Amino acid sequence: MLQTSSARKLLAVLALLLPPAAAQERLGAEPVDQTVIERIKAAESGSNGASKIADIASTLADLYGPRLANSPQFRRAADWAVQQLRDWGLANVHKETWTTPAARPLPSWQCTFFSASMVEPVYQPLIAVPEAWSPATDGSIEAQAMLLVWPRSLEELERMRGTLQGKMLLVGGPAKPLPLPETVAAHRFSREELATLALDPIPAKSPVSPPSGGPGISDDLLTKILDWFHREPPLAQFRNGGVFQNDPGDEEMTFQGGTVFGWGFVNASAMPHARPTAILAAEHYNRIARLLARHVPVKLQLEIRTERDDSYQSESFNVIAEIPGSAKPQEVVMAGAHLDSWPYATGATDNAIGCAAAMEAMRILRSLDLRMDRTVRLALWSGEEEGLLGSRAYVRQHYAVGPGRQGLKPEHETFSVYFNLDAGSGEIRGVWLEHNAKARPVFEAWFSALNDPAAGTVSIRDAGRGISDHQAFDAAGLPAFAFIQDPLDFDTRARHTNMDTLDRIQWADAEQMAVVLASFLYQAATRADLVPRKEPGGSDAR
Repeated sequence: MLQTSSARKLLAVLALLLPPAAAQERLGAEPVDQTVIERIKAAESGSNGASKIADIASTLADLYGPRLANSPQFRRAADWAVQQLRDWGLANVHKETWTTPAARPLPSWQCTFFSASMVEPVYQPLIAVPEAWSPATDGSIEAQAMLLVWPRSLEELERMRGTLQGKMLLVGGPAKPLPLPETVAAHRFSREELATLALDPIPAKSPVSPPSGGPGISDDLLTKILDWFHREPPLAQFRNGGVFQNDPGDEEMTFQGGTVFGWGFVNASAMPHARPTAILAAEHYNRIARLLARHVPVKLQLEIRTERDDSYQSESFNVIAEIPGSAKPQEVVMAGAHLDSWPYATGATDNAIGCAAAMEAMRILRSLDLRMDRTVRLALWSGEEEGLLGSRAYVRQHYAVGPGRQGLKPEHETFSVYFNLDAGSGEIRGVWLEHNAKARPVFEAWFSALNDPAAGTVSIRDAGRGISDHQAFDAAGLPAFAFIQDPLDFDTRARHTNMDTLDRIQWADAEQMAVVLASFLYQAATRADLVPRKEPGGSDAR
């Protein structure tokens, strides 16, 4: 198929002018089964539709959320999912264990009680959440607040010795003015934006400075500061949950209006030695910081009760289920979403809805009793939030010992494709090719067959800063893709915040997600060949 933008535009025009079958015959498009696609649509949202997606998401979020990896709630959610998948008639449903990396253990942790308030100069209940894996406080504690200003020299460090002990630290720096929220919190892609994603060249990445302890802080000084913290520990600490910067050089994101952004510790092994930690809403953090800047004494109250079990920390599991293939059962088509979440809300958009849409797609395919040549496999991952731990372990167990196609295993050759859902509940608008230009004509044909005016953008780019489980497969040289979805308020309000609740989910969008995924799984499972693989190193050819 021609790869120039003008040729693709011509194909798009012809697809609009010709009936689907005629368009396929004239243009040599990927064969599709239009009848099955219509049956999939009807099974989800047609006149006889019986969608289960709201029930699934509500169970995972409202009943079992939050689901911090290896926590009691995560394990209960996994047990429920296993039983539900079995009840639908899926095969080989099981929890597949994997060993956690020594540097990233996953102890079982949950918060059972939390309270935070300002006691003096006046009383105010604080909008706050406990940080993931925070130690518990010794009952309800009260202490003077102190704004931590990082020492920039050994002389400054010496002057600050003896000042931390017995204090509650504000570690997010001075109060930061909050910009007037003039832009809309939720957004859907316009036609123009989608066209840009589809046709523009991949933007060059700006050089990024390596992260450090902060401007002017040497590694030696940072080591001495950490030792100081260990020897003179504060009672507790409060972080500013209103500001987030993913990497140096990235645009700083601001959360306000009571939304607390709670980026958790990636390395839980350090948490037993940390101090009890809460994350404050920006408005409440700023009030305390402003008072301290005016030399007004502030007393804070904090109580965190937790349950922690280190017996789980060296092992976790992924939930696996299948619809066996008929003609080529050894060849595998996969879909997945991560079951774990951060503990700041119920993990509804990140990622109960991804799990629900993936489970719903499998339910639809099984309920229609479709004959598919290849095995269709579902994975609900653990440890995604801590660094794609579950999916990377799965790839090592089944496909490749290391990244870059190192130590390939026999299953690598019979693997077709992996599709990932982890971008909230926004309607699917297209797919990121992850630089796999060979897959473009395949996906363009599949989107065309869906006859969904909202979906169809095929972008050569990767999913950008949206790091998720498909990248574990892509790193091993396997075709793996994430969908382009309407952003809605996923990044501005919901993801990793105290607002990540079921109220953020758009149900019509979520049903469309399940339909698109079920259709793609069916087409991949019945296609004559495996989904094309990109050349090592990828390609941005069009």
